[in-house]
Amino acid sequence: MSTVLRVELRDRIAVLTLDRPRQLNAIGSGTVDRLTRALNDLRDNDDIRALVVTGAGRAFSAGADIGEIESFTAPGQFRSFVGRLTDAYALLEDFPKPSVAAVHGFAFGGGLELALACDLRVAERGARLGLPEMKLGVLPGAGGTQRLPRLVPAAIAKQMILTGEPIDAERAHSLGLVNQLAEPGEALPVAEALAATLTAGAPLALAAGKRLVDHGLGMDLETAISYERETVSVLFSTEDRAEGLKAFRERRPGDFRGK
Repeated sequence: MSTVLRVELRDRIAVLTLDRPRQLNAIGSGTVDRLTRALNDLRDNDDIRALVVTGAGRAFSAGADIGEIESFTAPGQFRSFVGRLTDAYALLEDFPKPSVAAVHGFAFGGGLELALACDLRVAERGARLGLPEMKLGVLPGAGGTQRLPRLVPAAIAKQMILTGEPIDAERAHSLGLVNQLAEPGEALPVAEALAATLTAGAPLALAAGKRLVDHGLGMDLETAISYERETVSVLFSTEDRAEGLKAFRERRPGDFRGK
């Protein structure tokens, strides 16, 4: 029986795999609950320094489980589902370790919103990314209308949201939505290689770098630079900073412990 979401630990990387291939990894309540538990369980695991999120079968994710949504008989049920989905994606976005989405086939609707909640995105050439909710008479409800225009020009985000039409991975890469392209069948290994590069960094600095970018975007420049200065000053007192300078002098990789 499918576990809905598989979690595998590989050399300091946790690989989270949406595991409903027959349903094109449609995201229902079971997936939301499992993702939430997995992120909470991994959050304070010092053996994990990066996440990779991917999908089993021929697609990353077709989006929210339409069959489950059709079973709702009251607006409150839909609001509850969207609320839990949004909360799960917020946990991913705020996860203290960097995350990489490995997209193949297509990432639509809630599937793309899941990828948008990751820090970085790898996509196979020819993969399609889109928010088709407009064609169903609704709109993205798990961060799509807000995260997308923070990653691509507002006019592009509006076009994707208001037409419901997807773009291909090559176009997404040219817009900065996708960080790295991969050949067909190679999204996961390329994403894991990128995640491995991230795990070589100092854990405290990685977490601080995420916070500086994510939180700084909501500040005026002067406040954000002050936030940066204070954060870097705190990092200067860490054991990892001392190890980093020592490793640089000795021309070797740093052995960072997150202290």
